[in-house]
Amino acid sequence: MEKRIVDVVVLSDVHLGTYACRARELLIYLRSISPRLLILNGDIIDGWQFSKHYFPPEHIQVIQEILSFLSKGTRVIYITGNHDESLRRYADMQVGNFQLADKALIEINGSVTWVFHGDVFDHTSRNPARMLSRLGSNGYALLLGFNKMINRISRFFGKEKVSFAKSVMNQFNKRFVKIEKFEELVAGLAIEKDYDCVICGHIHEPKKRRISNDKGSVMYLNSGDWVEHLTTLEYHSNDWHLYTFDQVVEKSVKMKRERPDTQVIPVDIDVYLDTRLPRATGTNG
Repeated sequence: MEKRIVDVVVLSDVHLGTYACRARELLIYLRSISPRLLILNGDIIDGWQFSKHYFPPEHIQVIQEILSFLSKGTRVIYITGNHDESLRRYADMQVGNFQLADKALIEINGSVTWVFHGDVFDHTSRNPARMLSRLGSNGYALLLGFNKMINRISRFFGKEKVSFAKSVMNQFNKRFVKIEKFEELVAGLAIEKDYDCVICGHIHEPKKRRISNDKGSVMYLNSGDWVEHLTTLEYHSNDWHLYTFDQVVEKSVKMKRERPDTQVIPVDIDVYLDTRLPRATGTNG
């Protein structure tokens, strides 16, 4: 498969180290793209359910694939989430092309995008609901494992796959997280800060929608997850696109255009991209 050239990729909620993670599909996706900037937007490695007894080769290969991006000149920003919150003590660390942070600001063609995981705006991930959230996460992981087994049986008998886990997550989000309120809260803060776009993960609900209030409007995007929806956000052709695994696998035609140079702005903006600038050929950076 030819690699598709994209400017920015935002990937979240991979949950490496759990039975729920779809690492094999993620490897196919990562090997299909050539990004200028890769943002890992939280919950990449699941510290809540991590076990030294379960970290299969495909999960290790995902990490190796990300490291290979670094070696080829791709800049990688790892934004911490609630499941990998132990990394937050090391936020603002930068080594070469790799940066660890709690949030990031990206300016693309003059448009400013605010990126963070989103758990700080979810009351179910904070005390006193924190323990219940952990228990719910463990139960969700078990349900996903059961779901995989049921779908294997369904495929054997030629039946369509079902998703009990997605139904449960949808009901949880509707009753407790209240997705619409979450999105409006995040969008409202982005509008106050005068940003053009805001990107979250966390709630496993892929989305691209414009949200407006009496103070203005902002483009709200959510990268979804890699346990159920298998979605990611890509910026190319001067716009954000929400991709699913099936779409990416089918679309194997390489985008024939030059990739932009990257300039790091030390104050406020973490990364500046201008996709309209011509780029010299024969370079990986």
